Amino acid sequence: MELARNYRRIAVEEAFLPPELAELYLRILGEGTIDDPGFRSLWGFYGGDTGARTTGVLGRIQDLDAQRIADMDATGIDLQILSLTCPGVQIFDASTACMLARSSNDLLAEAIRRHPTRFAGLAAIAPQDPAEAARELARGVQRLGLKGAIINSHTHDEYLDERRSWEIFEAAESLDVPIYLHPNTPSRRLIGPLLDAGLEGAIFGFGVETGLHLLRLITSGVFDRFPKLRVVVGHLGEALPFWLFRIDFMHSRAVAGNRHPRLQRLQRAPSEYLRSNVYYTTSGMAWEPAIMFVHSVVGPDRLMYAMDYPYQFVPAEVAVTDGLPLSAEHLRMFYELNARRVFKLDEPPPV
Repeated sequence: MELARNYRRIAVEEAFLPPELAELYLRILGEGTIDDPGFRSLWGFYGGDTGARTTGVLGRIQDLDAQRIADMDATGIDLQILSLTCPGVQIFDASTACMLARSSNDLLAEAIRRHPTRFAGLAAIAPQDPAEAARELARGVQRLGLKGAIINSHTHDEYLDERRSWEIFEAAESLDVPIYLHPNTPSRRLIGPLLDAGLEGAIFGFGVETGLHLLRLITSGVFDRFPKLRVVVGHLGEALPFWLFRIDFMHSRAVAGNRHPRLQRLQRAPSEYLRSNVYYTTSGMAWEPAIMFVHSVVGPDRLMYAMDYPYQFVPAEVAVTDGLPLSAEHLRMFYELNARRVFKLDEPPPV
C-alpha cells in the first residue's frame, strides 16, 4: 500500500491519438501519399508491427476513458495533461491540418469534460497556417479550457524560428499559456545519417531534432521579442542543460567574430533563456543522476514530472522519482505545484 503523500502526481507529457487520425496515418502509409522518411519510420513501425509493445501502444493511445484511467490508478498518476502525439497534424497540407487540429481539440475537450479531475489538455495547432494556428490556440484556451499548445517540432522541415511562425508565439504570450515543444523524427535535411544507423527515433534522433529546434528559437531572438513566452520541453531538456556553459561560450565568440548572419547579439546569454523561459519535464528519463543534475542547474521551480505514456509506460519508474533525494517541498513542486502554476490548472473552465 502506498504511503500517504501531500501531493498529487501530475504527468504532463502524455499522448493521445484520435481513432480517425490513427486510421488516416495508416491509410496514407499504405497509399504512400506523404513522402516523409521520418513519418514512414515512426508510424510505419507502429502501424505495421504486430508485437505486444506496438499493439499495446496503439490501443492505449486511442483510449480516453477506462483503460487509460485504470493505468493511471495502477501507477498512482492522479492527472494527465494530454496532447496529440507526434507528428500530430503537422504532416498534412494546411487546410487538412487546421481541420484535424480543430476536431482533435474538440475530442480532447469532451474527454476532459467526462473526466475533469483526471485529465487536462493542450491544444493541437497547425503551424502550416500561423494565423489560423493562433486563432485555434485562442479557441482552445478560451472556449475549450485547454492549457496551452502542443507543437511536434518541425513542420514540413520548417522550424518556428522563421518569422512567419511568430504569430503563434504572439498568441501564446498574449493568452499567457505555454507551448510544449515535443519531439518528432528529424527533418529531411537532418535525418539521413540517423536513419542509416536506426537512430532516428526516441533513442537519439528525437533529442537531436528537438534540442536543435529549441536552440534555434533562442539564437533567433524569439525570447527577446516575446520575453514572457514560456516553452516546455521534455526528456530533461533534450541534453541542452548539460551544454549550458559551452553554448554560452561559443555563442559569444561566434557573435563577436561575425561567424554567421543568423547568430546575432542577444539581450542575454543563451543559458539565461534556458533558465527563465523554458520549463523541463522528466518524460522518459527516470534516472536519478540526470534528474538531479537538471534540478541543480535550472532550479526546482522549472522541473516537472512526466511519464511519456503510453510509449514509455513503465510503472516501476514512478518509484524512481518518488525516491529522488529532494526535500518534501521540492518533491511537491516537482510532482504538482510547478505543473499547476505553468499550466494554470487551478483556473475554472470556461462557461
